[in-house]
Amino acid sequence: MINVLLVDDHAVVRMGLTMLLNSHDDLEVVGEASEGNEGIQKALELNPDVIVMDLSMPHGKDGLSATSELKKLLPKVTILILTMHDDEEYLFRAIQAGASGCILKSAPHHELVTAIRSVAAGDAYLHPSATKRLMEEYMGTIQKGGVDTYSLLSDREKEVLALIAKGFSNKEIAEQLIISVKTVENHKGHVMEKLQMKKRPELVAYALKKGLLGYGI
Repeated sequence: MINVLLVDDHAVVRMGLTMLLNSHDDLEVVGEASEGNEGIQKALELNPDVIVMDLSMPHGKDGLSATSELKKLLPKVTILILTMHDDEEYLFRAIQAGASGCILKSAPHHELVTAIRSVAAGDAYLHPSATKRLMEEYMGTIQKGGVDTYSLLSDREKEVLALIAKGFSNKEIAEQLIISVKTVENHKGHVMEKLQMKKRPELVAYALKKGLLGYGI
């Protein structure tokens, strides 16, 4: 049984999702919340397997902020972002915040069920249009002359790249790798120089392609 917590500011949406998910033998909605702060509280109380988190909630804490905070409080929690925004920038931000997947509100019901089962099993889930956009982003900004730029990175630089792509701050990376923040900044600079990148979303797209977040595209 996969226990699900729903976080969405629309009561009608929550009711519809509850009816849909509870109609499946392996899914059960164990709680609901109308905004991020309430979602965090319910998650701490219920410890669900999967949190389906609305991205845009105008009242209270938004989905990205709640996701980022939950990953610090409950590192093993699995979060699936539910959004109406078919935009790669939102996808980058969701992944950086710690989400395991992202699905559009306009997706068919069976796709939502598939996405929940996928992230609950430890896999990642991206809606098809997001996968296509990420591949286009990668092809447009990373592939240059067929050179495998990843081989240019040292083992430590590869570790730093993976942690950056997962949304960790320089301080958090330093703590995990037991090095100084200054050293992390130096490694980050070397990574961006070797990969010829200037922006964090480019690093995320590259890390996705290389499977550094646990899956590839």
